[in-house]
Amino acid sequence: MATVSWLTILNREVVACTRCPRLVAYREKIAREKRRAYRDWEYWGKPVTGFGDPEARVLIVGLAPGAHGSNRTGRMFTGDASGNFMYPVLYETSFANQPTATDRNDGLKLKDLYITAAVRCAPPDNKPLPQELANCSAFLDRELAGLERVKVVVALGKIGFDTYLNYVKRSLTHFNVAKGAASGWGTQFSKKGYVFNHGASYRLPDGKVLLASYHPSNQNTQTGKLTRKMFVEIFKRAAKLADT
Repeated sequence: MATVSWLTILNREVVACTRCPRLVAYREKIAREKRRAYRDWEYWGKPVTGFGDPEARVLIVGLAPGAHGSNRTGRMFTGDASGNFMYPVLYETSFANQPTATDRNDGLKLKDLYITAAVRCAPPDNKPLPQELANCSAFLDRELAGLERVKVVVALGKIGFDTYLNYVKRSLTHFNVAKGAASGWGTQFSKKGYVFNHGASYRLPDGKVLLASYHPSNQNTQTGKLTRKMFVEIFKRAAKLADT
């Protein structure tokens, strides 16, 4: 009998999760009511797992599934405006085998890149509550523990940025407590020195580089706050940092 991978086990638990009543109610409501343009779709309506290359050296941490994007298609950044902006850039920078993402069976594959999110369910107004972020953090911790080759983390937006910093604090604290050194890095680590700005990069105590980008949402891309050129540059830098 073939051994079930850690990622398969984790993803099964993610899809079955009902820890956040507000998010469960919202994602299922959206899946029932649908948007007129997608009335013939059978919405996914469940938590959305991470997606990509398990051997990736570059990790994207986004915010959450879109109500009519990932919550409909069941795959990160698939079927919405953010994905329509991002995947052509990932294709141009050789992280994706094609520039389009429409559904889970469209043939899209990622190379040296894995995509995850701070929250796995679509939140109302794209604003997860602190407790919802905390509930999802256990999944992120296990995901990052398994993605052993990651060297560069691209945080999309302030929440993605803070989510990774919080992960670093948790992981370092656990490490030091396990080693009997509770006064070490983890308990001293503070987010104060890490300011979110597009293009900012920081080498963290866990050895990884955190690279910040504006989120590719309509709010940013249609106003020119985030241009295609700016976004391409982020992933070119990520590729170079991964090779360093």
